[in-house]
Amino acid sequence: MKLEGHQKLVRIFVDEQDKWQGRPLYEAIIDRAWKLGMAGATAMKGIVGYGCKSHVHTAKLLDLAENLPICVEIIDTAANVAKLKPVLDEMVQEGLVTVEDVEVVIYRTEGGKKK
Repeated sequence: MKLEGHQKLVRIFVDEQDKWQGRPLYEAIIDRAWKLGMAGATAMKGIVGYGCKSHVHTAKLLDLAENLPICVEIIDTAANVAKLKPVLDEMVQEGLVTVEDVEVVIYRTEGGKKK
């Protein structure tokens, strides 16, 4: 897949303990993005954060250290992001989903490096 120029970035903010059909939600989102043939997805664990409920989640508090914020980022074409939106609407019961414009400068496999 060739992906360059103006594309879309989807960010999904959820909690580590959020589930979808018994699986961690962030894993299920990445799996669905992969099945849709999207360019790529990454989940990152936050060290501190809060959302609409104003509950602070931090790695410093032992009782909350197992429910840290997770951010899933997916970059792809506008058309593919449009296909993902209804999936996210179904899967994300509580959280935040944003879409923004990005410019992809490089997206290639190791074999695609210019020499």
